Amino acid sequence: MSVMRKDPDWWRGAVIYQIYPRSYQDSNGDGVGDLLGIVRRLPHIARLGADAIWISPFFTSPMKDFGYDVADYCDVDPMFGTLADFDQVIETAHALGIKVMIDLVFSHTSDQHPWFKESRASRDNPKTDWYVWADPKPDGTAPNNWLGMFGGSAWQWDTRREQYYLHNFLTQQPDLNHHSAEVQQALLDVSKFWLDRGVDGFRLDVINYYMHDEKLRDNPALPLADRNDVAAPKVNPYNYQLHLYDRNHPRNLEFLRKLRTLMNGYNAAAVGEVGDAQRGLELLGEYTSGEDKVQMSYAFEFLAGHAPLSPQTFKTVLDKVAEVAADGWACWAFTNHDVARHISRWGLSPQAARVYTTLMVCLRGSLCLYQGEELGLPEADLDYEDLQDPYGIEFWPEFKGRDGARTPMVWEEEAPYAGFSQAKPWLPVPRAHARLAVDAAERDPAALLHHYRRALAFRRAHLALRKGDMNEIAAGEQVLSFKRSGNGEQIQCYFNLSGHPARVTVPAGRWVTIAGELGSIRPDPDHSLHLGPWQASILILQA
Repeated sequence: MSVMRKDPDWWRGAVIYQIYPRSYQDSNGDGVGDLLGIVRRLPHIARLGADAIWISPFFTSPMKDFGYDVADYCDVDPMFGTLADFDQVIETAHALGIKVMIDLVFSHTSDQHPWFKESRASRDNPKTDWYVWADPKPDGTAPNNWLGMFGGSAWQWDTRREQYYLHNFLTQQPDLNHHSAEVQQALLDVSKFWLDRGVDGFRLDVINYYMHDEKLRDNPALPLADRNDVAAPKVNPYNYQLHLYDRNHPRNLEFLRKLRTLMNGYNAAAVGEVGDAQRGLELLGEYTSGEDKVQMSYAFEFLAGHAPLSPQTFKTVLDKVAEVAADGWACWAFTNHDVARHISRWGLSPQAARVYTTLMVCLRGSLCLYQGEELGLPEADLDYEDLQDPYGIEFWPEFKGRDGARTPMVWEEEAPYAGFSQAKPWLPVPRAHARLAVDAAERDPAALLHHYRRALAFRRAHLALRKGDMNEIAAGEQVLSFKRSGNGEQIQCYFNLSGHPARVTVPAGRWVTIAGELGSIRPDPDHSLHLGPWQASILILQA
């Protein structure tokens, strides 16, 4: 298999491009994206300048949650192709210098997985404790008050065992029992299967959900003042609980250490998803500290909210990371497959979108970009009849679900379905998206795509940005500033995150303006810096 030779530290500061395979490129005309479609479009990602791709699940699945309900961890769903097609993804990506990360969903499986079918068959079979089973209360109700993220109780009655099973998400997604050593070993075997096949790393779905409280204690109520919609929409009663016992178990780290030991033998890396509205950044620090757990993790601080992030918001988050994750490593994202696209969520103008991109590539940590982000795609506004996402269907219309960020990628402005497919796609292609297609962007020197390419190239050219320290974080009403340092470089960054001019003073020293290709401007001789609306200044200190 095509195992890429790589630096063990390759992930630090890397730019990871997320592919949602259903919506990237259809190669066989069935209206659904697939693995060979990814192969066809890998040159686009290489030209963008990404270091790696993260492919959302493509495993055998009944698709109740579009692949996040896995029925066979070690095979490809026919919808997406074959294992041979996946091997072609690996070969082509590696030939282009791109590493491949795949999305492993280890907190739960599909109820169609053979493991669950065996587990639910009786109370005394070899896999009886591979999932989380519990007897009802004396009155027949669920074992405790835990809620599912997608609505209702987290417990589902099973008539075969006359017990409840735990599901943190859909009822068709029973939770694995990570307290079982056999379960942990089976999942490590899955990881090894893909590492042996040439995979360079993993994105780990909801890593803080792996283990539950053995005593099944009730979660306490969360005071109204402490509730937020960072991890779940405001209308979801899931936000009414402090999730002390259904997730964030301290023994999660034991499994992550075993996985890290396995990955070290391949110089592979993992980015973990931490879903927690109150302690997300603290968990990020816990899960990435030292050299024995996941290398990097992302929380939802920059993936939530419906207004442009202010300088003070950035400073608050970055200061908190410095406090609780100084020994860890963050992976930042503004958009992914689970949230509304940030162009719409923050109401960004083209100029604002550029400065946020420039800011992103200057952050300390690794980065995740989501397909179509580089084109400036807005959130698609879909009719209820077009929805596929069970989450959106459950909470419509106050929460419209995740389909608006999952519509097909647009490649050719004038082609049927914008070049994604020759057949009607599984989700509509908005006309407003087609006008932003890759071929249209290539013809337009002012298109956001070119800014993304320049920004990623700029980040790659400066080791201080990819791997260096961050300090002197300051936030005014309009301007965010910080210093990045490392590899003999000191880089001072200023970002006007407002639609009005701003003035700041640059520290004394021989500062030289860099990133002119990103719109960076130089200070005046008296060290005053006059930033226009949505403008950046990036300076490097000369000895």
